[in-house]
Amino acid sequence: KFSEILLRKISSNPFQPRKTFKKETIIELANSIKSQGIIQPITVRKINNNKYQLISGERRIKACEIAGIKEIPAYIIKADEQKMLEMGLIENIQREDLNSIEIAVSYKRLIDECKISQEDLGERIGKDRSTINNYLRLLKLPPFIQKGLIDEKISMGHARTLITIENLESQLIIYKKIISNKLSVRQVESLVKKINSVKKKITKKIKKNGLIKLESKLSSFFSTKIKIDSRNNKKGKIEIYFESIDDLNRIIELIE
Repeated sequence: KFSEILLRKISSNPFQPRKTFKKETIIELANSIKSQGIIQPITVRKINNNKYQLISGERRIKACEIAGIKEIPAYIIKADEQKMLEMGLIENIQREDLNSIEIAVSYKRLIDECKISQEDLGERIGKDRSTINNYLRLLKLPPFIQKGLIDEKISMGHARTLITIENLESQLIIYKKIISNKLSVRQVESLVKKINSVKKKITKKIKKNGLIKLESKLSSFFSTKIKIDSRNNKKGKIEIYFESIDDLNRIIELIE
């Protein structure tokens, strides 16, 4: 059961997870409300006899204001601030027009502020843990790229690929290439794969040079040829060459 409440009696939700509202869609909704009325009531909690606080339905409130409607149908429920935050976040997550960063922020707030685990959150919103984690990882991107995702300059597929690049400068270079060259997700994946491949080769070369220096030091110390064979710089072997038994005894004495 719902009640008709005057808009002026409803204050905004301080826990509203949405930060951006597209003016065009609000106007479209206002026109729809003018012709068909409000199909889905908003949800509020009662603060006192004359005041209510919005839990969910801010778009409908804004559209009603544009449409010049004074009253709106609303479900009135009992909820403390923690419950308001949880309900507002979950209600917003279910909306199709929420952008990827808003969804990611909502997930993070539910986990951090409402103390909901990823497993429990997945059950509540019908998403698996990997999907939730993919959204949370978007928050690791620099603000500049997050803004590009919000403004739909790049897709979530582009963003997920950019996350795999550790270097911030490289991230920004590829981000700009995506926009200027209109690269597809597959093209970006290929580009990042090449960059990571080159990086691995450079790292391997640096490590190899490090082993060469170590071989040189040991060769100088033992006055003989030394060869170090190491795989992945984790395990390996050291070969010490000797010219004769006397030379071997000399090396052994140095080791001892």
